[in-house]
Amino acid sequence: MMYSTRNSVPFIIAFLFCFLIIGCESNFKEVQKMGFAEFSPSGDAEGINLKYTDSGRITANLISPKMLDYATVEFPFVEFPKGIHLTLYDKNGKETYIDAKYAVQHKATNIIDLQDAVKISNQNGEMLETEQLYYDQKNEWFFTEKKFKFTSPKGVSYGEGIDFSKDFKKVNSQKISGELQSE
Repeated sequence: MMYSTRNSVPFIIAFLFCFLIIGCESNFKEVQKMGFAEFSPSGDAEGINLKYTDSGRITANLISPKMLDYATVEFPFVEFPKGIHLTLYDKNGKETYIDAKYAVQHKATNIIDLQDAVKISNQNGEMLETEQLYYDQKNEWFFTEKKFKFTSPKGVSYGEGIDFSKDFKKVNSQKISGELQSE
């Protein structure tokens, strides 16, 4: 019995093609992995209590159960995956309190992104609650485009979109509703 080479060519090509596909599959997964950079923190701390000072005066106190520092990535940031409690002090010693279940501090912009059940309050009985709030550390300014609830001794108001100074003295709100007592 004789076999024709002409009939074997398609069989050989199909066999080689299957062999290449099977052989390259494991290499393909390794090549995919090479495309992803390792993304792990360069610093990891638990139970932190940081005090920031300026000319010997405490300006802020940050407390968090966990901090991850990504200082070696292209856009460095610090992550607080288990939330923060931040107390800001003005030059007269008045305090502003900030709580959030999650936060990220972007080092290049000095902006802190506060997320999930964010509450900011002060000693005057004013409190703002929202799901996301940004804090510009350099300008000491807060802002959000999310819905918020603002409570003060004068009443309660609701809105969407607000920006304000850390002491609530300057407030710019967008869509707002509620009842406030006039002075």
